Amino acid sequence: MNPRDIIIEPLITERSAMQAAEGKYTFRVAKNAGKPAIRQACEELFDVKVLKVNTVNVRGKKKRQGYTQGRTASWKKAVVTIDLNPEASTYLEKGGKTTQERKKYKTEIEAFGLSHIA
Repeated sequence: MNPRDIIIEPLITERSAMQAAEGKYTFRVAKNAGKPAIRQACEELFDVKVLKVNTVNVRGKKKRQGYTQGRTASWKKAVVTIDLNPEASTYLEKGGKTTQERKKYKTEIEAFGLSHIA
């Protein structure tokens, strides 16, 4: 599945704007997308390191107009927590040599539209 098909749109509310400062971004995602697929899509689209993904299935609300009753569509919401402090990691190679790997991740999602607020 294409990452643009998984992440439909960012949800920008007062609460999500407050959480963006903590590295938590809220998105409307495809109903059939799982947490690993959402993680891969975010990492590929926004070039960030995802630490955690929380999902919520939002049920549609009852609506009525005159005599006609119905429901709005159900949808899925994902709260993605990103790494705000991408530090270089060190590991041992064969022979005991220490090697340092630089992480080239961003520390915020510019496409979220909140960079002018923070």
